[in-house]
Amino acid sequence: MKGFHDKQKGFGITYDDIYLVNGARTPFGKLCGSLANISPTDLGIYATRAAIANSGIAPEHIDQLLYANIGQSSADSYFLPRHIGLYSGIPIGVPALLLQRICGSGFETIIAGAEQISLGKAKTTLCGGTENMSLSPTSAFGNRMGYVLGKPGFVDMLWEALNDTAAVPMGCTAENVAQKYSISKQEADRFAKQSIDRYLSAKDRGFFDEEIIKMNSVVFEAQGLNPRKVSLPRKIVDFNIDENVRPADLDSMAKLPSVFARDGVQTAANSSGIVDGAASVVVAAKDFVNAHHLKPLSKIVSSTTSALDPRVMGLGPVPSILLLLELNGLSIADIGLFEINEAFAAQALGCIKELGIDQSICNVNGGAIALGHPLAASGTRIALTLSREMNARGIKYGIASACIGGGQGTAILFENVNI
Repeated sequence: MKGFHDKQKGFGITYDDIYLVNGARTPFGKLCGSLANISPTDLGIYATRAAIANSGIAPEHIDQLLYANIGQSSADSYFLPRHIGLYSGIPIGVPALLLQRICGSGFETIIAGAEQISLGKAKTTLCGGTENMSLSPTSAFGNRMGYVLGKPGFVDMLWEALNDTAAVPMGCTAENVAQKYSISKQEADRFAKQSIDRYLSAKDRGFFDEEIIKMNSVVFEAQGLNPRKVSLPRKIVDFNIDENVRPADLDSMAKLPSVFARDGVQTAANSSGIVDGAASVVVAAKDFVNAHHLKPLSKIVSSTTSALDPRVMGLGPVPSILLLLELNGLSIADIGLFEINEAFAAQALGCIKELGIDQSICNVNGGAIALGHPLAASGTRIALTLSREMNARGIKYGIASACIGGGQGTAILFENVNI
């Protein structure tokens, strides 16, 4: 393990023989859809149980649990990572930690898991993220001190997640990127349609079948603890589809108004969907992998995190990816696949243009514009999807990255160990 820190470039680390074994995710439910009343904790339990099973190990093998959640949207969110571990069968003596780096949170759990292993504090870590955006509360801060008459002061916490009060709302940062790179609404719409078409193609060929778990109503139990009853909506027995996705038509997309700026490029059709879901992966040391005869999906080679002007936060992947390449002696041409989270079409296009990435190898199975962006879960989902696609194509190196609200970016370099 070797670290790097430079206030101008960011910070990063290269790892020695740390692996992403396997993982799983829930289907992503649309806003106020089929998963709307399932707590983020329960979504995380579904994903974690499946990730452990897909990795071919027992819950008893997990040494640490690191989980992410951005918008606390249920009464038990204070205990979220601990409850996910306990109700997933992970031993009661295994600690749990909650992490938050906004849209990079899912990546951050993988980074932290790899670092815990590198420091000798674990052989295996369960890493993931969960979000129920439908349950985001309307909050009344200061209620214990009383209200000014007629002004109770309620705040929509879902909106606040999308609004950087230090600068501008997230959508406006995408408009700033669009201006910087002369990205038109038509170009943004074409990119969005490409994302949706790629997702639908991947779905039709069964790519997501091994990634998405089938959810049903269940009672999660942990010895000596209160059971957790989870019920899907009436008439839904099994649920395993990403609800946000719908076919795209450029003519219809062109008629939609811009949302964030007069004559802007970002619309409801070319921005990421607000969805509910969770994703988990198992990260392990080489000696554990060998001792248990596991076949990991990928090697976690290196990771970076950078910061930049909040007003162009969507370009966060650019410095992170450039630093990642520098630390590992690689160039853009050495990378066979990229995954850059699609918070907004203009944001993703800005990164692609600045880095000179061929769109044919970026987000090849679609992205968040198609299936949605469940904030804390997205990084884990992207890492899992990328690692699986690298194996399917026989690609040696892949990079997963995301922009982060407030002006940050993060990236992870993965290596295919099965070629």
